[in-house]
Amino acid sequence: MFKKILFLFIALMLVSCHAGKSPIVTTKKAAVKNTSYSKKTKTKKARNEVIESTSRTVVTNDIVGNYVLQYKDVAMGNMKIYGIPASIILAQGILESGAGRGDLAVSANNHFGIKCHSDWKGSSVRHDDDSSQECFRKYDKVAESYKDHALFLTGKGRYASLFALDKDDYKAWAKGLRKAGYATDPRYPDKLISYIERYNLAQYDAIVLGIRYKPIENQSSSRIVNITAGSEGFYEVQKGDTLYSISKKYNVLVEDLKRKNNLSDNTLSIGQMLKVN
Repeated sequence: MFKKILFLFIALMLVSCHAGKSPIVTTKKAAVKNTSYSKKTKTKKARNEVIESTSRTVVTNDIVGNYVLQYKDVAMGNMKIYGIPASIILAQGILESGAGRGDLAVSANNHFGIKCHSDWKGSSVRHDDDSSQECFRKYDKVAESYKDHALFLTGKGRYASLFALDKDDYKAWAKGLRKAGYATDPRYPDKLISYIERYNLAQYDAIVLGIRYKPIENQSSSRIVNITAGSEGFYEVQKGDTLYSISKKYNVLVEDLKRKNNLSDNTLSIGQMLKVN
């Protein structure tokens, strides 16, 4: 009898222990693991940046970096001819055009938000800005927008004081543009300076001036983009290149090359950066 009672007691103990091993513990561990993975995945997502100009445009660092790569030579050329720092030209281009993705840039090749004014005789488009359906200048090619920006600054008396500033003093230029009335946004200088420092745009001023450039350390959460001719998606035109030879090299149609680069003809210049994909 004692043995039977002892056997029943042991059997009850075994059943009780087995029942205590709940599968919920395993499920909770899996849930914790999945939650941790979800957080890690979320932090890997690239941050978008919203550029507020004549339109609201969402861009990434790569888009801005590619924009700089595409137009840095034009900016340096204009600095040599007109005396406007290349860093300022590029920073304004980024901000005013949404790095080439804004409405005016796409529809009118207008990268600097320049309005018609009474002396404008060229084509135009209507776009909402400070007021509804304002008149903005329209260009056949982006290069024309860059040239007109230089002529606009050099030809207006209110900007004359800028040209007395040092060409490597981008902060003074940024503040001077706002003071002269280029933009109504009180944070306009800070935005320009932010782009110049985050993307090391002052390196192009240094190239033109023939002085040594010291890269700015990485600030906040934005990475510094070092613009080089070998950046993916672009090709630097070499001596003897034609649109046809480049199209064959990258397996793209000539017309597509012209469209991607806003070219109205087949003329190329050595050192010109072409978007090829």
